[in-house]
Amino acid sequence: MNKVILMGNLTRDPEMRHLPNGNSSVVNFGLAMNERWNDSQSGEQKETVCFVEVEAWNRQAEVIDEYFKKGSQILVEGSLKFDQWQAEDGSNRNRLKVRLQRFEFVGPNPNGNGNSNSEQMANDEPPARTTADVSDDDVPF
Repeated sequence: MNKVILMGNLTRDPEMRHLPNGNSSVVNFGLAMNERWNDSQSGEQKETVCFVEVEAWNRQAEVIDEYFKKGSQILVEGSLKFDQWQAEDGSNRNRLKVRLQRFEFVGPNPNGNGNSNSEQMANDEPPARTTADVSDDDVPF
């Protein structure tokens, strides 16, 4: 089984790209998750941060690009994907990233009224349509 569920904050604005075929779009963003605890020996509060790269495709990519920015909270569900490439200096590079399957809006919504919407999930197989076909019913909050 390859399943990942993470909740955190975007470390940068989403980076949207369109594939040469014109039919697919992909957005990449960094996600940071904080873990806080009290040290049992010193009583001091400790914190670690885990950084993960996330990629989303097609309609999900468009929604994330439109409604999220650096600092936005998001819950993502996906699978781990192993990427490998050769750097300009000839060295081999690799990393794990999350291939998004579903996401959830968390925290204040972008229109600023402060309500959270943790019930709306965006699925990986959205209806095939363009941004021009989006109505008020399609906005997830």
